[in-house]
Amino acid sequence: MNSFKELGIHKDFVKGLDGLNITKPTEIQNLAIPLLLANTTDLIAQAQTGTGKTAAFGLPLLQMVDAERKEIQAIVLCPTRELGQQIAKQLFRFTKFSDKIFTEAVYGGEKIDRQISALRRPTHIVVATPGRLIDLLKRKALSLSKVQTVVLDEADEMLSMGFKKELNQILEFVPDDANTWLFSATMPHVIKEIISEHLAADAPRIETSGKSRVNENIKHKYFVCDDEEKLHVLLEFLKTQHKNRGIVFCKTKKATENLAKQLIAKNISTAPIHGDLYQKERDKVMRAFKNENLQLIVATDIAARGLDISELAYVVHYQLPESEEYYTHRSGRTARAGREGLSMAFVNTFERKTLLTYEQSLNITFDRVR
Repeated sequence: MNSFKELGIHKDFVKGLDGLNITKPTEIQNLAIPLLLANTTDLIAQAQTGTGKTAAFGLPLLQMVDAERKEIQAIVLCPTRELGQQIAKQLFRFTKFSDKIFTEAVYGGEKIDRQISALRRPTHIVVATPGRLIDLLKRKALSLSKVQTVVLDEADEMLSMGFKKELNQILEFVPDDANTWLFSATMPHVIKEIISEHLAADAPRIETSGKSRVNENIKHKYFVCDDEEKLHVLLEFLKTQHKNRGIVFCKTKKATENLAKQLIAKNISTAPIHGDLYQKERDKVMRAFKNENLQLIVATDIAARGLDISELAYVVHYQLPESEEYYTHRSGRTARAGREGLSMAFVNTFERKTLLTYEQSLNITFDRVR
């Protein structure tokens, strides 16, 4: 389809999309939206990051909400607070010219009393991380008895973070006839368990084209260097990027903090972001980065999800991730919304073997820089 109107999206939402300069549906939007609008159905969708999944489920979700009913009609579950905030913000933007549809984001790291107070206002859609939603349900701060749709976004990441028990608990609070829409970049065995336990056997399955699970607009390159050379190599790389902005990934909080300090000492505007920061501190870093007051974020994998920053030129794997799934999600921070991006890995001779396995399993090619 060439337009959202042809897909069946209401003119008020199309007007909101036009205001955001979103005019041509992506592949996942073309595949998912007609299915979700035409049927009351469960759905299993596999698509890489940065392909427009939020609009693929968000537009049908908004279109199904009855704004006159002041009750929670849909929940969106996601792995991180950053992604939750991003989804809620996108849904709000889509509704600029429509009836008032109220979305509330709830997540850990924020005072729960403040979120309970916010949920007393009319709320149609709740975007939540699983742990915080369980806490709110235990306190009877909200009811899911009228929920008609559950979206599991980045389902593979939620399960890799150990949220299977919470997902099972939450789905017990939802009416049996509610629809479940599952979106995931990968389909590991634990995802298949959730599908068999909670989704209809005849649920449609869609997958974006191409064997690669990684965005095809990303160029993958690598330097071979000893660990003690990495800082020097990173500094040389940053010189080639001039004013371009990016994210440098490390595996641990300690490595993230140390590298950020080293870069700041070299007069590079940098800040770390990791799971131990308070929410206010994380928000402050993200605001500074989005306002272009920072050139770099040094991050652990907690930040590989939910960050949607326009014109992010590159990601650097200062330390390789624990798994190919994390490589996919790290790399997916760049080349968003049709743009091109660069994923650069710094590896020692032994780690070169890991890149070979990524090439085979993810159907990508790494070009050696040195």
